[in-house]
Amino acid sequence: MILIVNTTKDRAVTDRLKTAIQADKTEYEIVEAGDMKISHCIGCNYCWLKTPGICSIKDDYEEILKKMVKADQLWVVSDTALGFLDHKGKNIFDRILPLVTMHLKFKGDQMRHVTRYKRKTDIGIIYCGEGDREYLERWNGRTALNFGSRSLGAFPEEEIEEAVSCMH
Repeated sequence: MILIVNTTKDRAVTDRLKTAIQADKTEYEIVEAGDMKISHCIGCNYCWLKTPGICSIKDDYEEILKKMVKADQLWVVSDTALGFLDHKGKNIFDRILPLVTMHLKFKGDQMRHVTRYKRKTDIGIIYCGEGDREYLERWNGRTALNFGSRSLGAFPEEEIEEAVSCMH
């Protein structure tokens, strides 16, 4: 199953995604998170120490995190700010920490978090606005690597069809 989290208030992007995905007959779910209350991570480490796997912040993100655990792929649709994801898109990524443990292990010559669940959710980005694609690709690759998954890439909204070709 593919989970698409749209943090923008622009439903036209997800309408275009729905049209492209339905032609491919891929199973997906879209969460329109543009109006949802999703706070930033406060770094309390409760999700690692006090309530393993559960974020201490009680807001609309809880619903998204539960879906993420079951998803094969996560696609975040985000507006941009200063060439990067805006605060709402970045909050989605920062709050993924309950899916890993605080324990670290070497993978090759790099330290990585030990994942909490067997399922690995691959990660892709669709950005709206002026984004630094090369940087977003590298950042997404490093983020996916840290969660034991693989990067599906970073695509400007004009290339939605290319992003959909990575969804299966």
